[in-house]
This record gives sequence, structure tokens and C-alpha cells, in this order.
Amino acid sequence: MPALQRLIQVSWPLRVFFTENVFAPENPVLRDALHDAAPRKALVVLEDSLAQAMPGLEQQIEHYFAAHQASLQLVRSPLYACGGEPAKNSNALVSEIYSQLHRHHVDRHSYLIAIGGGALLDVAGFAAATAHRGIRHVRIPTTTLSQADSGVGVKNGLNALGQKNFIGTFAPPYAVINDFKLIETLPPREKRAGYVEAVKVACIRDAKFFDELESQAARLAAFDPDAMKQLIRRCAELHLDHIATSGDPFETGSARPLDFGHWAAHKLEQLSHFRISHGEAVAVGIALDVIYSRNSGLLAPAQAARILNLLETLGFKLFAHELLNADNANTPAILAGLEEFREHLGGELSVTLLADIGRSVEVHHMEPRHVAEAVAELRARAGP
Repeated sequence: MPALQRLIQVSWPLRVFFTENVFAPENPVLRDALHDAAPRKALVVLEDSLAQAMPGLEQQIEHYFAAHQASLQLVRSPLYACGGEPAKNSNALVSEIYSQLHRHHVDRHSYLIAIGGGALLDVAGFAAATAHRGIRHVRIPTTTLSQADSGVGVKNGLNALGQKNFIGTFAPPYAVINDFKLIETLPPREKRAGYVEAVKVACIRDAKFFDELESQAARLAAFDPDAMKQLIRRCAELHLDHIATSGDPFETGSARPLDFGHWAAHKLEQLSHFRISHGEAVAVGIALDVIYSRNSGLLAPAQAARILNLLETLGFKLFAHELLNADNANTPAILAGLEEFREHLGGELSVTLLADIGRSVEVHHMEPRHVAEAVAELRARAGP
């Protein structure tokens, strides 16, 4: 008998709001983003480091929901959770979120609101996507990295079996709310981290944006608030445009241009036992792939130099000693990242390189010798 086949199409609105002081009772952004015909329950998960940096934030959240109780019901005080990679390295936090969702009868038309950095948003997003097969998930990113990149995406993930994001889902959030006030307390290392994703998306999609980053580099390095706001908004916009227009938002194929520089970055994070942050690792990964692109004849030397210089001006180091790690056969450990990346893509290696600033190209093979040459150049560039 012939097979039955139908084309199933689903529309996913993905909304990103920009505001300041999101939990001020007079600020309508969160209330309006969650507006519904009937009052809805909400469970809030709050990163503990943010609560420590902003004393009184928990009370602000509770006062906000009290002021808008006609449409929103906070089911309990905010659930505190750790952030960073430790949040993703076990299922403990996911289990606790499941328990709270079950205990307070949070249903598919209710909200799980996560307030924190990208790692916490990943874990909370995974819990929301899998509890009741999908609870409305609202992200309130609190780092430049998550406001500019991961928080506005559609991926959720946990680390497992020695691999980053081995477990995960594709599930667009119900809403994303970027509150610029929430990043004011970040240390310089965390403020800088999101810049690298702006460089990345400019390299692969928008040469004009790259020019703007170059012109604003000194202000960004000094963490000028207005320059940071412009970077975050444009970076988020370009990521949204790619997700909405690439034709493959859930990455069913093998090409992943938004992961430019990431095959090495993910492995570098693991090799450093996450001493190296994601943003720092991506800066090294981009530098590695920029040099590889130049040495392969794809990218003009002058353009490669512009990218490397911009990363350094923004404050990133382009070399990490973990790049020199090798196994018992003296094979560079970083090369294992290519195999892990290939598996993560579905079987075919597809690495994004650059043909020009603003124009990417996909390759399906990376020559180990040329990777080693790029590592050696980065080591020499770093100096003693």
C-alpha cells in the first residue's frame, strides 16, 4: 500500500522586547507580553548570583506580580538556581523545576519565567519544552551574551557524556525581554562576553555592522552603555533574521552559520573544564577559523587582520594553552571538536568559514595540518 504523506507547517512568533527596570510596577512590558484573556500562573526561576548582585530583586519581582495580579499569579517566591555551566552539567536543576511546576499545577497556558544568563536559560527552556510537552517559556536574559545571542534563539540544552549541549530541544520562547539595567552590575569579563557574538554575526551576515563595531570599538571596550545597547539590539536582530529567514530554524540540515567559530570553542571549553567562558572560547575559535580561511585562500589577508584586531581591541585573548593539549598519539585534542561537531550536525561535517567580511562559505573538510598552523600563529601572536 502507498505511504501517506502530508506537509505540516507551524508558525512560531518570536518576540524580543527591550526595556529598562522590567520589574518596576509601572512598566507594562512584561504584563503586556504575557497578556491573556484569563489570569495565568507563573513560576519564576532566578539566578542566585544576580540576586546577590542586586539586593531586593526578589522583592521587586513579588511586588510586580502583586501589582498585576488581575492577569498574573506568581505561584511562589522566585526559585533560586545556580548559573553558568554547573547548571547544565547535571539534571538536578531540571528535576527541581519539574517538581515545582507539578506542585503548583503550572499548565501549558501558564508561564515559566527564567531570569539569568544563557546557561540558566538553557536549562529552564529545556524544562519548559518538556514539561507537559511544552509550557510557555519567557526568557529575561541578564548577560550581554544571552541578550545578544543565546537568549533570543530557539535552542535549549544540557551537557552530558562529556559533550556540550548533548541533550536539548528546539523550542522558541513565548517572549524574550532584554532589560538593559540587569547588565549594569556585571563584571568586565561578563560585559565583554557578548561582544564576540556580535563580531561573529557581523562576519557572516553584515559587513556594515562590522564597520560599526570597528568605529565603536573604543567605546565598547570602555563599556559605554549606549554603545552596548546598540550592539545588543543589532546583534539580536541579526540572529532573529537568520532564524526566521534561513529556511532551517531547527537545524534539520548540516549547515549552521551561526556556529561560526564554535566547533573549536565548544571543545576548548571542555578542555579547560569550563575555566574559559563561552565568549572567550568563541573569540579563540573565530580567530582560528579566520586564519584558516585566510591560509586556505578564501579570505583576503587584510580582512583577516581587521577581524583579529577588532577582537583584541574589544579585550579578547586569541590564544589558550589548551589548544596545545594532545592525546597519547600526539594528536591535538582540539581536533576532536571536529568529530563531535560532525555528530552534532547529523553526520556530515559542515564548518562555516569566511570568503569576506559579511559573506560566509561552508566547507566539509578541515585539514588538520592547517588547523595546527593556525594554532601556531595564534600562539606566536600571543607572545611569551
